[in-house]
Amino acid sequence: MSGQTEEFDYIIVGAGSSGCVLASRLSEDPDVSVLVVEAGGADKSLLFRWPAGFAKLTKGIASWGWSTVPQKHLNDRVLWYTQGKVLGGGSTINALNYTRGHARDYDGWAEDGCDGWSYREILPYFKRAEGNERFHDDYHGTEGPLGVSASRGTLPIADAFVRAAQQYGIPYNPDFNGRQQAGTGYYQLTQRDLKRSSTASAYLHPASQRPNLTVRSGQQVRRIVLQGKRAIGIETNEGGRAHLIRARHEVLVTSGAIGSPRLLLLSGIGPADHLASVGIDVRHDLPGVGQNLQDHLDLCALGECSGRYSYDGYDRFPRSALAALQYVLFKSGPVTSSLFETGAFWFSNDQADRPDVQFHFGQGSGIEKGIVTVDKGGVTLNCAYMRPKSRGSVTLASADPDDAPLIDPNYWSHPQDREGSLNGLEIAREILSQPAFEPFLAREALPGPQVKTREDLFAYACRMAKTQHHPAGTCRMGVGDMAVVDPQLSVHGLEGLRVCDSSIMPTINSSNTNAPTIMIGEKASDLIRALPPLPAALLEHNRGPRLNGA
Repeated sequence: MSGQTEEFDYIIVGAGSSGCVLASRLSEDPDVSVLVVEAGGADKSLLFRWPAGFAKLTKGIASWGWSTVPQKHLNDRVLWYTQGKVLGGGSTINALNYTRGHARDYDGWAEDGCDGWSYREILPYFKRAEGNERFHDDYHGTEGPLGVSASRGTLPIADAFVRAAQQYGIPYNPDFNGRQQAGTGYYQLTQRDLKRSSTASAYLHPASQRPNLTVRSGQQVRRIVLQGKRAIGIETNEGGRAHLIRARHEVLVTSGAIGSPRLLLLSGIGPADHLASVGIDVRHDLPGVGQNLQDHLDLCALGECSGRYSYDGYDRFPRSALAALQYVLFKSGPVTSSLFETGAFWFSNDQADRPDVQFHFGQGSGIEKGIVTVDKGGVTLNCAYMRPKSRGSVTLASADPDDAPLIDPNYWSHPQDREGSLNGLEIAREILSQPAFEPFLAREALPGPQVKTREDLFAYACRMAKTQHHPAGTCRMGVGDMAVVDPQLSVHGLEGLRVCDSSIMPTINSSNTNAPTIMIGEKASDLIRALPPLPAALLEHNRGPRLNGA
């Protein structure tokens, strides 16, 4: 170990959607010292600030650059797997959609042994985080640091999507995060004053002036250091030498659903047989580390526009320069759009008791890595099955911290996931064929009229499927042999170590995962400080039955 040993009360590993929340909340106490260590760099680029920057960010900027192992149920496809590597993590590079999931998601956690995590108990933490510019009711907060606002960049073709979804049979819903999730409408976005509101900008940067908070970016943690069964600090690499930083109270792991289990495994915490197979000394045999990986697999249908109705072309000079100038001078135009600002939650089949498919309508083509561009301009309708039964894993390729992990979402290993996904894709095609789109769309570009049978649709889906960037569950909260953390988020069998991010989800929430991960950070900050929980919400939620009995 090099140099003089540093000490902090709390060490947070990963300045992502949850880590930034913890840094801000814990450093509110001037009597404790907090260190945040982030492998990625600072979030200074304008792409991180401007809503439309999302179109560039899933293509490799501020990402670890990882991919999955071949997916045997997708004809051995290897999928690009974007994971944020920057202050703010996923909240800095995502599409800004603010959705929480379904009330029953969290009630299911509580029923599965996670006391304190039911919907009524976690709703106050969603509200504490939220600074909503429009909604102020039982479901929303207005004074929180996270900016949540209405979309500003919808084109007429996005409004046409909302009408088309209603023509298909999906009723209008003004608030996906309110009393009812099912319906179509406009997403709330994590932005404030037409700028992205990441957890870095909302939580970390305002707190960074505190003398008791230290933030170090561009520094990768090599392992958690254990003394017996207690975490005493972390090891980093400085100038080619191992450097120990001690934690007086706790080490808090917030490196995400891929990074958190990876770090535990590199530290000798995980399944003994796997650790031994890659040459890592077993410090704590914990079978569930890296298991239970869940993700939302994304399929899409593309429509070709009959005119200049989408944002296609604004990524090329000189239109890109004009759009940037319009944004800077007038805070209007294409740059104000996150590109995915309308959508829907609906049912994949008649037996589903609550929405299990989510749609994102993209005001362009080729927006995300792996999705083609329509030559004459187009739009993209993404759909994802929200409650997958498939379970995958995160394991190590070797004991070298510089090697990429082996990411295996094991997509479609359960046949229900495949059927639900293909049903969602068929619904997407039907929505694009509704009368509301007739003034805007010339044809279905993808899957295309040649795709007619279920077998054709399956083959198309295998070629085009991508992650929706929602990994979760790999350090599962709960009880039993495969649980990694308890409901206090402490790692089973160890002291001084917690995991506090999306990896602790027993089952993935039924929507985008950023807002729930922020909620986890908020609740974790109270657990760590041994504060009493916020009073549970006293409301009657009705987020399960089909609307109007449909």
